[in-house]
Amino acid sequence: MSGLTFSKLPAGCVWWGVLLLGLSAPVMADGPLMPAQVPSVYKQECAACHTAYPPGLLPAASWRRIMGGLDRHYGSDASLEPAQVQQVSAWLLAHAGTYKRVREEPPQDRITRSAWFARKHREIAPAVWQRASIQSAAQCSACHTQAEQGQFDEHQVRIPR
Repeated sequence: MSGLTFSKLPAGCVWWGVLLLGLSAPVMADGPLMPAQVPSVYKQECAACHTAYPPGLLPAASWRRIMGGLDRHYGSDASLEPAQVQQVSAWLLAHAGTYKRVREEPPQDRITRSAWFARKHREIAPAVWQRASIQSAAQCSACHTQAEQGQFDEHQVRIPR
């Protein structure tokens, strides 16, 4: 939008432009969530067991606790070398969620237990999560075809049998 100024638009267009900008703001939060530069250790280690979640899905406090307890990561030892912990932690904290729906720290710092996750997935029957093709709610890419790119658009969802 560089070069575009509202003063050069006809009077009626100014209000439409302001309205459209206002309506598009919440949509931006639902756009691609995975930052462009993802540490390779994050992709490699985290995605070995579950989706390599976009850091914006949790607030910084949750990421701090998760990274501080990798030796007891939800029943598994996900320990990393200290330099790797520092690199991934810095990246997660720099890109942690700050917008309204993720400000609240979810129970046990689990994305799948956050209020927004429950609301977005309320129509999914518990048995669906148990399917061998899905395994758990933590496997976003089982249904969200573009989860690896940080895209969770509901029009790109394909629930496997």
